[in-house]
Amino acid sequence: MKHSPGFLAVVDEARTRVNEIDLDQTRQRLANNPEAILMDVREDKEWVTSHAAGAVHLGKGILERDIELVVPNKGAEMIMYCGGGFRSVLTAEVAQRMGYTNVHSLIGGHKAFVNAGWDMENGE
Repeated sequence: MKHSPGFLAVVDEARTRVNEIDLDQTRQRLANNPEAILMDVREDKEWVTSHAAGAVHLGKGILERDIELVVPNKGAEMIMYCGGGFRSVLTAEVAQRMGYTNVHSLIGGHKAFVNAGWDMENGE
């Protein structure tokens, strides 16, 4: 997908404050911390089509409103992913601004999962 220059500028600026991790690091973090939360921040229609097994869904559009209900522990480890690793940078930054201290953004997002043959699910 081709992104607009303004969007890319906002993402690049947010990247300076967000910890991005790759698929191998994601795999290690999930294996080492069974309480870690893999959070899909894509739109509802994207989630229903396909998402990483075991992920929770909290779309970017409602994240600020609902994250404290879904993840009340501000120290919980969260790995956020979107379609390609751009929106998740923005949601990770917002979560940090809301006081979450152990947030990561997956480089490559859903596409990285699919390309690596990650276990996927579909539906609600």
